[in-house]
Amino acid sequence: MEISLRNQVAVVTGASSGIGSGIAKSLASAGATVIVNHSSERSTDEAKAVLKEITDAGGKGITYQCDVSKEDQVIKMFQDTVSQFGTVDILINNAGIQKDAKFTEMTIDQWNAVIGVNLTGQFLCAREAIKEFLRRGIDPSRSIACGKIIHISSVHEIIPWAGHANYASSKGAIRMLMQTLAQEYGADKIRVNSICPGAIQTPINKDAWSTPEALNSLLNLIPYNRIGQPQDIGNLAAFLASDLADYITGTSIFVDGGMTTFESFSTGG
Repeated sequence: MEISLRNQVAVVTGASSGIGSGIAKSLASAGATVIVNHSSERSTDEAKAVLKEITDAGGKGITYQCDVSKEDQVIKMFQDTVSQFGTVDILINNAGIQKDAKFTEMTIDQWNAVIGVNLTGQFLCAREAIKEFLRRGIDPSRSIACGKIIHISSVHEIIPWAGHANYASSKGAIRMLMQTLAQEYGADKIRVNSICPGAIQTPINKDAWSTPEALNSLLNLIPYNRIGQPQDIGNLAAFLASDLADYITGTSIFVDGGMTTFESFSTGG
């Protein structure tokens, strides 16, 4: 079976590094034209490097700067994408940040920043994507679905995480957002799912794997005994965005090496 996203346009938020870059490359390798979204001038060079990898491999795409927590910027990103490419077929809601603190020391700014990007950003992008899906309707030359949204959540949509109340809350809320959208727009043939990564080797969690001691400690939580790679998430995203996954909607799929089996209980707890 070939995973094909030919003739389709995919917006991947937070695609200049980490999981987002892995997803962007996987979608491009399956034939999609990819909008490599990044949030600021600081990430411009990283986004261009991701796009260069895509085009060097024969893929297509552009970079696009947009802070997904800002409504006007999100609206413009979708308007510009539709103007240049005709439509949007796939949204990967990936952009996310962490601002960690003990709960009693967490500031309102830390709370709002994480909720703004991780949750409000996913709401804004999903809203604009669904508007475009409904405007275009089903085009069988592109896909048998009207549109596909993949939310990037986390194992922390079900695993509490002390010191990260804002992050864990945002991920738990993503699950309900995803399921509600899948329920509300299923009859329109719009598929909505979540991918829930475990420990993936990316810059956002460098402290957890950058030394042998840290990595060994992390692996104690992972039955499969390896840290995940961005391509592990990209492979699943490409499949979920394809027509091969046409009957999958409203579900969270965990890509975590077994972390959610709670490895610490393997010897009786």
